[in-house]
Parts: sequence; C-alpha cells; structure tokens
Amino acid sequence: MAGEPQADCLFCKIVAGEVPATVVRESATAVAFRDINPQAPTHILVIPKVHYPDAASLAAAEPQIAADILREAGEVAVQEGVDEKGFRIVFNTGAGAGQTVFHAHAHVLGGRGLNWPPG
Repeated sequence: MAGEPQADCLFCKIVAGEVPATVVRESATAVAFRDINPQAPTHILVIPKVHYPDAASLAAAEPQIAADILREAGEVAVQEGVDEKGFRIVFNTGAGAGQTVFHAHAHVLGGRGLNWPPG
C-alpha cells in the first residue's frame, strides 16, 4: 500500500534502521544521508520516511511531506556549506531518468561546478 514501508525497499530499510547510512539530518518526516556513490563533493539523499515510488506520486498523495523534503534539502545545503555558492536538488523519476531506488528521494549536489544542461 502506498505510504507504507516496503520489505524489499533499501530506503525503507534505512528509515527503519535495518541498513546503516551516514545520516546528516533527520526530521519527523525525512532522513538525509550521504550517497554511497557521490557524484559531487556534497551528495546527500533526502528521503521521506513514508514510501512512495517517486517524487510525483509523493507530491500527489502527500504534498506536505513533498514540501518537507524540499525544505530539508535546503537545510542540508546550508549545513554542508554549499548554499552560498550554489547547489542542485534533483529528483530522478523513472528508470529512464536514472532512478535506481524506487522510493522518492532528492539528491542535493554541490561543491563543484554543475553544468547545464545536465546529463
């Protein structure tokens, strides 16, 4: 069921404390942790504690939690010291966009030049 933890979901296991992660922030609705394969000097994932397969389904079902993810992403940028020079928040949605874990999550990237367009 949407919103409920999924037994086969890596990020649900991180939320439950069953899989270790380097947590940098936690709120009532979100957990932020370092990506194990960083693509920039700062690469933090911000995930909701509820399970939705992607950002679009999270926003449709629980817009307040989607807003919480964005707010936490901004707080992570400040905490990591990348807020003044610039940072990127990325939501990959679907395998064709590079999503590999189907639990909604934001990537906070910073600490190097981020070209446009990405990809």
